[in-house]
Amino acid sequence: MADFHPALRVDVEENLLPLSVLLHHRGVAHRIFEENGQQVLSVQRASQSDEVVSLYRAWRAGELRIELTGRAPDAPLVAGVSWRLVPVTTVLIVCSIIGFALYYLSASSLLGYLTFTPFQLVNGQRVYESIGGQYWRLITPAFLHFGWLHIAFNSLWLWELGGKVERVMGHYNMFGLFIVIALVSNASQFAFGGPGMFGGMSGVVYGLLGFSWVAPLLQPAWKIQPTPTLMLFMVGWLVLCLVGVVEGLGFGAIANAAHLGGLLCGAVLGALFGMVSGRVQQ
Repeated sequence: MADFHPALRVDVEENLLPLSVLLHHRGVAHRIFEENGQQVLSVQRASQSDEVVSLYRAWRAGELRIELTGRAPDAPLVAGVSWRLVPVTTVLIVCSIIGFALYYLSASSLLGYLTFTPFQLVNGQRVYESIGGQYWRLITPAFLHFGWLHIAFNSLWLWELGGKVERVMGHYNMFGLFIVIALVSNASQFAFGGPGMFGGMSGVVYGLLGFSWVAPLLQPAWKIQPTPTLMLFMVGWLVLCLVGVVEGLGFGAIANAAHLGGLLCGAVLGALFGMVSGRVQQ
């Protein structure tokens, strides 16, 4: 068995059963034992120590409630999740709102720093230039949003899907997933649509959807898989966008390549993470 790494030390009389059940529910391999008059909670992967400490502090501070139900010993009901448990997801939503505000206020001088390719206004028309060495532009279009429905839709689904993924995978992994999925979805849209004013967190949302669906197939301990109803709705919406129905109804141009690229990228990442996790815990 692989070595375990101490993550938490508490008083021997403290009841860690709810926390242990939650960790098991999230696929965090761990064990609890007594040492020198204290309970020691150790994890199999050292990278999960920060997640355990964060969950414990939030639980004891009342920011996270864990209720053990009678349905199954490994199925706790977790409610009242604080933004402090999902800081990466929260920051992404805040940055998206800022990007929407820049567009809504017609702040073109600042907006131009977020587009995939830089542009200049010539006689009221955008003239796009080469990206040059401005590599942040590979990511920043994800923060651009062009309408109230656009920002509301993406923020809600990012909170729902991203929050679950971050609580299971940890903050660093969540940030890494965002970077890779945003890069692939933005590059896909540019490759198929060329220079233009495109953006939105939808590609990342679909990437998290693909990740959440595939990863638990290979690592069942990760309880993040969307319901079949949600998958049907999201994939159905994607198909309607691809065939032009949504755009025809007046919702504006849709970055279909970004959505599809993000979904496929997330699915591949889910397969990779799931396989690696399964091998580590063997």
